Amino acid sequence: MTLEIADLDAVHALAWDLRRARRVLVITGAGMSADSGVPTYRGFGGLYNGEKTEDGVAIEVALSGPMLRSKPAVCWKYLGEIERGARGRKPHAGHYALTQLATLFESFTVLTQNVDDFHGSTGQADVIEMHGNLYALSCMSCAYETHVSDYDGMAIPPICPDCGGVIRPGVVLFGESLPQAAVLRLEQVLSDGVDIVVSIGTTSVFPYIAGPVISAARSGRPTAEINPGTSEVSHLVRHRIRACAAPVLEYLLALLMAPALDEPTIGAA
Repeated sequence: MTLEIADLDAVHALAWDLRRARRVLVITGAGMSADSGVPTYRGFGGLYNGEKTEDGVAIEVALSGPMLRSKPAVCWKYLGEIERGARGRKPHAGHYALTQLATLFESFTVLTQNVDDFHGSTGQADVIEMHGNLYALSCMSCAYETHVSDYDGMAIPPICPDCGGVIRPGVVLFGESLPQAAVLRLEQVLSDGVDIVVSIGTTSVFPYIAGPVISAARSGRPTAEINPGTSEVSHLVRHRIRACAAPVLEYLLALLMAPALDEPTIGAA
């Protein structure tokens, strides 16, 4: 496992703060799945870093609720692109490290923007899928629902076999409301209180993603970011680790599983 010296210092400092925590909130974005080979769409290495799609609109417009209703073929074109990027990919060592880390704490919640179900497939017990699931499909005109393993061979846009309406995926598109159950669960976690917030692989552009980090930082609670790029909260966190998720999380798990942990030197964070 290779990390820069500065990153090692920050990881040690983060491990020290985690050793003293009981309730942990981890927030993950597309960068978390990047180590599995799933492409990000914004941020470090993103496919659409401010550039328009080949249809002449921003990715946020192409992947929006209004686009799905007015031009479903355009919206599904990019939904299909996301699915192809995730097809055949598996959770990486960092996902499994998070699942093992969860066993060390009284409360360990993962709030994810990802729709690939990597966290759930590793046995992570408490996951809030704020943006839904790419493979849960439902008709926009009737009660038809189904679940698929991938989009291979599926018509674009897919059509409901019961009524002929347009099928949609179980994800939150731009311009749509967040799922109420996920919002309420996050509110409950924050109300119960968290001792530390760790952000991994997200640009933190959404208020509900940046908010827990900002709140923790303002109240003096430990915060951390694992991200090779710069996000909206990079300047606020106590521990900024400029690296990809998998090697950092593996190393962090090893530190926390060790019988003893040296206190970090002043300025290490």
